[in-house]
Amino acid sequence: MPLDQTPRDEQLTSSEPELPERRPSPALTLATALLGFALITLDASVVNVALPAMGSSFGGGMSALQWVVDAYTLTFAALMLSTGAFSDRAGASRAYATGIAVFTLASVVCGLAPNLPALIGARVVQGAAAAAVLPASLSLVRQAYTEPAHRARAVAVWAAGGSVAVALGPVAGGALTTLWDWRSIFFVNLPLGAVALLLLLRAPRSQRRPAPLDLPGQVTAVVTLAALTFAVIEGGPTGLVSFAIAVLAGVCFLRIEARQAHPVVPLGLFRSRTVSMAVAVGAANSVAFYGVVFMFSLFFQQVQGRSALHAGLMFLPMTGLIGVTNVLSGKLAGRYGTWLPILAGHGLAVAGLLGLLTVGTGTSASPVALLLVPLALGCALMVPPLTAAMLEAVPAERAGLAAGVLNAARQVAGGLAVAVFGVLLADGFETGLRLSLAISAGLLVLTGALSFRRAGRPASRA
Repeated sequence: MPLDQTPRDEQLTSSEPELPERRPSPALTLATALLGFALITLDASVVNVALPAMGSSFGGGMSALQWVVDAYTLTFAALMLSTGAFSDRAGASRAYATGIAVFTLASVVCGLAPNLPALIGARVVQGAAAAAVLPASLSLVRQAYTEPAHRARAVAVWAAGGSVAVALGPVAGGALTTLWDWRSIFFVNLPLGAVALLLLLRAPRSQRRPAPLDLPGQVTAVVTLAALTFAVIEGGPTGLVSFAIAVLAGVCFLRIEARQAHPVVPLGLFRSRTVSMAVAVGAANSVAFYGVVFMFSLFFQQVQGRSALHAGLMFLPMTGLIGVTNVLSGKLAGRYGTWLPILAGHGLAVAGLLGLLTVGTGTSASPVALLLVPLALGCALMVPPLTAAMLEAVPAERAGLAAGVLNAARQVAGGLAVAVFGVLLADGFETGLRLSLAISAGLLVLTGALSFRRAGRPASRA
């Protein structure tokens, strides 16, 4: 039965005037999708500034704080590989509603968590729900706008919502933690999630489409990432066992993906040098950006003794420019090609990281806030053309899959950066900070050099 039809409609006589069909507003659907995307993106960055307060509340050490971040990030990344297929099978609107509802309930559980294990467990559920929301929200935008030009503008607005959420995350986390409590960063998701669900009631229902699920591949991917992260964070004999499990699960994953008719990660994608480069650059970008946000959230509070609000405000010059730079990067890519802004982004990001190497425990907060800006500008310059280069290198029917692989790789890299850098910080904050910054700069120098070789060559098709 059509959405706008009621049992009474069937009883209309020919003498009664026929009511015009009421079509949902595309702008309303876009607002619905944007709110959900912003919500799950915000939760990836809002937690960092609240970590010291969580540690004080529960008495947890560095490894526990790392798990609060990585439980969300890595679950999000791993399940993103197959939630696109789930969205198709369930229908985008149903998948979106399920994801938002579960995410909102898990946020409440996070806010009520009596201890760190309960908080970390709820963060895992949040990450799984967020993985369902992201592809479903984009599908809602795609189905609401059928005209290509209108759809492109709508997708740009949708993406900008994520950039704004990233910018607001540290500031919102610092303000809520200082003015109320760290638990408020989760409770605020309750009204936002409710609004998203209410808006969804006015959006059109999505059709279900058959889409194969690669459950063995998905399970082995999750085991590989979880075991590898556990090995890095926990270390010791248990860490060695966990690393062995990660290697075994990783080998199984590769064998499964090579044989599956519909794998979650088609290994053939990586035959394209452009695809491989895009994934490598995206991973290095995330290591630098998310690793620095994690480390300096702790630096401002645990080393310099500043409030969570002050720490959040120190990130505002850095994150506030991301959305504008994303738009500028897209225009540069359209005029000069995708690889020029990628190379420029590498240069800015490396310069920013080298500048941050001069930071010590006695450096005042304002210079540090300014030194964070080149890194943010560089990372923001890279992302839009990187996505465009990735999509140009694959057939149109594999565009969604390729975008999912790129985003998953970026999330995984960010999560592993938090794991590795947290271990380095635990052995001595200032030394660990400089070593972590040097690792980030080294990775970007490597991918920058490879990008320079890639520039000017025709894109190879996967």
